[in-house]
Amino acid sequence: MSFVLTEDQEMLRETAMAFARDELPVTHLRALRDAGANGKDDATRRKLAELGFFGVIIPDEPGAETFGLMGLGQVLEAQGRTLAATPLLQTALIAASALQLGGNPAQQAEWLPKIAGGETTFALALDEGAHFAPYNIATEAERDGQGYTLNGLKKYVPDAHHADMLIVVARTFGEAGDRHGLSLFLVPRNAKGVSIQSLNTVDSHGAAHVSLEGVHVPDSALLGPADEGADILDPVLDRAAIGLAAEMLGSSQAAFDMTLEYLNNRKQFGQLIGSFQSLQHRAAKMFVDLEMTRSCIMAALAAVDAGKTDVAELASLAKAKASELVHLVSNECVQMHGGIGMTDAAEPGFYMKRARVQEALYGSASWHRDRYARLNGY
Repeated sequence: MSFVLTEDQEMLRETAMAFARDELPVTHLRALRDAGANGKDDATRRKLAELGFFGVIIPDEPGAETFGLMGLGQVLEAQGRTLAATPLLQTALIAASALQLGGNPAQQAEWLPKIAGGETTFALALDEGAHFAPYNIATEAERDGQGYTLNGLKKYVPDAHHADMLIVVARTFGEAGDRHGLSLFLVPRNAKGVSIQSLNTVDSHGAAHVSLEGVHVPDSALLGPADEGADILDPVLDRAAIGLAAEMLGSSQAAFDMTLEYLNNRKQFGQLIGSFQSLQHRAAKMFVDLEMTRSCIMAALAAVDAGKTDVAELASLAKAKASELVHLVSNECVQMHGGIGMTDAAEPGFYMKRARVQEALYGSASWHRDRYARLNGY
């Protein structure tokens, strides 16, 4: 399998890297945090739309070619390098994938152009506990003859504090923990009965708890068949894990580059600390892990675009490796910067805080290692 980018994908990557570097440096995230914006940035959203980043995997017309998930992965890696708080993961990847995989023609015609144009942003309202458990859903969607009535609580929903639409995973049959009986619903955030509790998060990206109390939606809000939502949710979460892994790769690469620069400039006892063998060994470990993880992520991105049957396995491999990598590199970045690395005035702490959130979203390293083993018969 070739992991070489096409000419168009390479141009997209260069554009994304330049935009993140010039328009969305870490100082931009710091400014959003200090202003209390909680990751909400309408000006950046408009610029992303102008660049076409929201429509990377959405064809201009049915059957037309796109940059594919490989292309979107380059954009997500670029924003990961500068810790940019954008709606791309939730909207351009997760929501677009859910609509493409499970939406009917009317839903696709209504929402995909709005996503591609940056007019409407989405958030996936999934988890209900402290840990990732995609089938452990107790939120109820009761059939009422004219649609469905939703009741439940979703916890720590990324982008829910500023998204226009929610994709709510609810139970139409069975008990919490059952795979069968899940259904997906398109719910406006301003629908009657929807309450949003905005959360100030350690990574300054923000999130929200979403309460659903007697929220009525019509039949047209159902995304895919009732009770069979897991058949849509599973591949969507695979793509989410792969996309997030690409973002984590960008964060890890930036933290490594920052650390390497410091090693080559900081002197102790009259010597560059980069000349100390113990630090060289630690830097070499990070470099090897970066390259290995990059290969895993590229394989997963390519597998989705090629329609391979082992996407789930590769998604868990990529997310597990990326979680371990970003944990290691963000720790080492702070440690090797020494005292200054512990201060808010420096950037290493921003990378560590974002890393802790990235590790937990859509399954931790241990969750994905376990899944990878089960998929391989262990």
